[in-house]
Amino acid sequence: MLDIKYIVENQDTVKKCLAKKGFASENVDSLVSSYLSMNKLKTSSQALAEEKNRLSNSIKTAAAEDRPAIIAKSKQLGEELKKQQEQLAVVEAAFEEQMLRMPNFPSEDCPVAPDESGNVVVRKVGSLPEFGFAPRDHIELMELNDWAEMERIAKVSGSRTYAIKNDLAQLELAMHMMVLDKLRSHGFTVITVPSISKEKPLYGQGYLPFSRDEIYYMPADDIYLSGTAELILNSLRADEILPEAELPILYAGFSPCFRREAGAAGKDTRGLVRVHQFMKTEQFVICKNDLAESEKWHQKLLAISEEVLQDLELPYQVLDICTGDMGAPKYRQYDLEAWVPSQNCYRETHSCSNITDWQARRTNLRYRDNADGKVKYAHTLNNTGIATPRALVPFIECHQNADGTVNIPAKLRPYLGGKTKIGKNA
Repeated sequence: MLDIKYIVENQDTVKKCLAKKGFASENVDSLVSSYLSMNKLKTSSQALAEEKNRLSNSIKTAAAEDRPAIIAKSKQLGEELKKQQEQLAVVEAAFEEQMLRMPNFPSEDCPVAPDESGNVVVRKVGSLPEFGFAPRDHIELMELNDWAEMERIAKVSGSRTYAIKNDLAQLELAMHMMVLDKLRSHGFTVITVPSISKEKPLYGQGYLPFSRDEIYYMPADDIYLSGTAELILNSLRADEILPEAELPILYAGFSPCFRREAGAAGKDTRGLVRVHQFMKTEQFVICKNDLAESEKWHQKLLAISEEVLQDLELPYQVLDICTGDMGAPKYRQYDLEAWVPSQNCYRETHSCSNITDWQARRTNLRYRDNADGKVKYAHTLNNTGIATPRALVPFIECHQNADGTVNIPAKLRPYLGGKTKIGKNA
């Protein structure tokens, strides 16, 4: 959510800024119109209420012959007040809906383009694997090593579900343990969170009203399934005023995650890339309302994820995401993509975003500034720590051997009992 006073006072600047995200200037005009109408109705209804109260209070001291007229006038004002309050409720609801649909301002440093074709490769790290044999894709490797029950689990749980086992199941958990240990060494608080949420946090995080078709909803309980620990962590301190001394707050959140993938028909539906339920370790930061401070943390989060991919010895690239591809909440976004040999391309493993105060305004998350004593909205940032099984795909394909075994990088070996390889022939 944005600052409505800033929008009203800087309409041309706001229109130019949000146009980079494809947001029409007419929507800004409509929002400002709703805001001004709301304020006018508030002022008018308040004046009516004060006049009605004045008349009501005067009845006791008025002369007997004057009371009927005063009562009639008070009744008339009451009817007018009721109509205005009903109008105000409608205008307030429209204004709130419009505010919730306002995207965040993008950074002036973001590439400007309408879609993912405008994303810019910042750097490529690591050498692509060279095989002296015909490499297998991740599905063939799972079948060869008895690492999954994909067909059987589809009968039980439907499409885009997975059940992995043996070494691959332990590898998945090992990745999360390695990343959680890394994040803790960087000062993060490790926290496990539920995968269910009330509706309000979804508005706070920014899933609603933008992505309702991507979210699982259980109407019998009026509960939603979470697509990321960020959703829960973003509202964990909602409506609080934190002391500045408590900032920054660093969370390493772990949870199962659920996404409908409603708009992904026909895309990556085979194997482990795009599934409905997965496990994710999330980096989440709450810091001061200072752009230099949040940008510093943005670079720190990005560096940690690069460390993760380097520890996993995966070749990867860093993308600077353009305005048309970054989504409503984002001020600045980088994606990391690891190399997938079977697809001959890089595929996303991490998404690193600076949200500035857009989420904090929606959750009313504030802190008291030491310098001036003022209460300010915090900045929030998020980044993937590791998400599985997606990360397993480039990992087992890049580290495979001719006999179907998979090499384990040195940094991951302590979490797998010291194994240097996994697979039937290891």
